[in-house]
Amino acid sequence: MTTPPLAPPGWSRWLVPPAALSVHLSIGQAYAWSVFKPPLESALDLSGTQSALPFQLGIVMLGLSAAFGGTLVERNGPRWAMTVALCCFSSGFLLAALGAATEQYWLIVFGYGFVGGIGLGIGYISPVSTLIKWFPDRPGMATGIAIMGFGGGALIASPWSSQMLESFGSDSDGIALAFLVHGVTYAVFMTLGVLLVRVPRAPTGAAEAVRATADGPQVSAKQAMRTPQFWCLWLVLCMNVTAGIGILEKAAPMITDFFAETPTPVSASAAAGFVALLSAANMAGRIGWSSTSDLIGRKNVYRLYLGVGALMYLLIAQFGADSKPLFICCALVILSFYGGGFATVPAYLKDLFGTYQVGAIHGRLLTAWSTAGVLGPLIVNWVADSQEAAGRSGPGLYGLSLTIMIGLLLLGFAANELVRPVHPRHHHVSAGPAPATAEVTDAAPRHPA
Repeated sequence: MTTPPLAPPGWSRWLVPPAALSVHLSIGQAYAWSVFKPPLESALDLSGTQSALPFQLGIVMLGLSAAFGGTLVERNGPRWAMTVALCCFSSGFLLAALGAATEQYWLIVFGYGFVGGIGLGIGYISPVSTLIKWFPDRPGMATGIAIMGFGGGALIASPWSSQMLESFGSDSDGIALAFLVHGVTYAVFMTLGVLLVRVPRAPTGAAEAVRATADGPQVSAKQAMRTPQFWCLWLVLCMNVTAGIGILEKAAPMITDFFAETPTPVSASAAAGFVALLSAANMAGRIGWSSTSDLIGRKNVYRLYLGVGALMYLLIAQFGADSKPLFICCALVILSFYGGGFATVPAYLKDLFGTYQVGAIHGRLLTAWSTAGVLGPLIVNWVADSQEAAGRSGPGLYGLSLTIMIGLLLLGFAANELVRPVHPRHHHVSAGPAPATAEVTDAAPRHPA
């Protein structure tokens, strides 16, 4: 068991979010994988399905490694977790570089998808528990800052990767060199987080002990999975992510198809700009909506994500083809909810289960992401293909899938309404000192969730 690095007296808790960001901005490169798809398809003679495999495997491994490694992250602390994430994520790129150089595509899949995917999962959950303990007064804002980095990582990685491929060439040697530079650069950048991160000291004295137990009894990860609250939240996250990723994965062709038969069709460059706007909304929603949840409560903000999200889909289905501004605004709102759902869920878990093993519980909950990562694109693409085969075009390709998304969001809304406080029989700790919580001297007043 590794001893987590304790913060010295006077350590500023505002140094912890940058440490978390150094990891999340790095692993957020996963959202920019599409930059490598065309060069790989050309250089290695791959199909579109084959070139997507490293990304798909990476997302699956993200959910699995977060689920199975969450308890180890809680036990060994954030520095251990960030180190594991650094080694796996960077090694994944180095293996992918070797695979590209030798034109062995299976090595790219294994390196980036399997090894790098483990780094994605461990890195994603590595700072969550620590941030919540440092910011007990504003857990939504704290986790939002870090998880915002995952959404925004692609905004950095996408143009950077494109520039490298332009400079190095888009053949197998150029791709290999780009992978190599990624692996080395991300290793250096993530090292900053490893060196900077600290955990709060255990509370001392009566006042600190009272504050540490103010959040009530704690629930272990194993016991949390036996509660209906965990599975309700699993369904809530899965439905919210399915709805968001359905638009994100097919954004460019969707807006093109919606307005293909109008006097002013959408150009390829405009569609690319739309995708960039969606990425910005995804990133902004992670910090904006998660911070809002500290003010209005977690349950209320998920009512917003799911209820208003369903309304946005309804507006797109009914009137989206008549107005580009309406289509774009609704899509931006949906993607902000998509990002906000990711960033708010750790704080929701903390409210329900306490800080005892919140990182491990979060890891298990991320299997909902893996499920949604398959479900969302499958629904949108399968429906579009079937409608095209039936002779439909334009907005008609998406009418059924939009209706399905509305139904899924309403299902998630109902699951959120069923969430209640955890029954005392599931509590792991009912009295005495709770896990360490940082001393807060610059805190805003707490708001009930």
